[in-house]
Amino acid sequence: MDETGESAPAGGAGLGFGIDERGVATLTLQRPDAANALNQPLADALVAAVRSIGANDAVRVIVLRAEGRFFCAGGDVKAMVAASDRGTMLDVLAGTIHEALAGLDRLAVPVVAAIQGPVAGGGLGLVLAADVAIAADAAHFSTAYAGVGLSPDCGVSALLPKAVGMRRALRMLLDGERIDAPTAAAWDLIDRAVPGGELEAEVGAAVDRLLAGPYPGLGEARRLVRASYASSYGEQLDDERRTIARTGTSDAAAARLARFA
Repeated sequence: MDETGESAPAGGAGLGFGIDERGVATLTLQRPDAANALNQPLADALVAAVRSIGANDAVRVIVLRAEGRFFCAGGDVKAMVAASDRGTMLDVLAGTIHEALAGLDRLAVPVVAAIQGPVAGGGLGLVLAADVAIAADAAHFSTAYAGVGLSPDCGVSALLPKAVGMRRALRMLLDGERIDAPTAAAWDLIDRAVPGGELEAEVGAAVDRLLAGPYPGLGEARRLVRASYASSYGEQLDDERRTIARTGTSDAAAARLARFA
């Protein structure tokens, strides 16, 4: 792990991972020649990076980004074609990526996605894992599973309908409807679409706002919202009770509550 602020390759696996002095962890997909497709080494590196972030209390914000023209084209189709046992290969690959996504989902750390290019298939799972998703207006989004005869993975069947609604999700999954970035924003798949030249500034401003907010309150808020999908109302109330008691003892809460003294 590189904590110098530089994004360093994770053992040549196609993932850059760094944590800067502000506590911003950056995960960068670095397989531009393969449209940043998810293969087993990259999936393994994602799991290791998420575990490392989870063990580091200094991390305040996570940024997901990618190099090259594509953000992420989903699973590595060439690896699927080459696999001698495709069923086992897909089971292991999906299971590994799902472990990374589930670990990310449990973190009390806000996640920002900087989407510079097209997103397809399992790449949508990365977008849906982000709490703030900002895309260049030239980006577009598709499920792409039907084109290769596969069913959804990476949480797409669970989170896409929650984000855009069941009917729109089914249009994307069954009809292969591809949407542009402004439409993705209108459908709440992402937060906003911006001109490509403004993407980095917009992402930087979003990160700065999160860093300026109360810690750990904002991270716990995102964790609670995401945990609510798998919790009963009573379980969620219990989690909220425990969490507000914990955040109430934080320095950020003490400083803000002191204004009302």
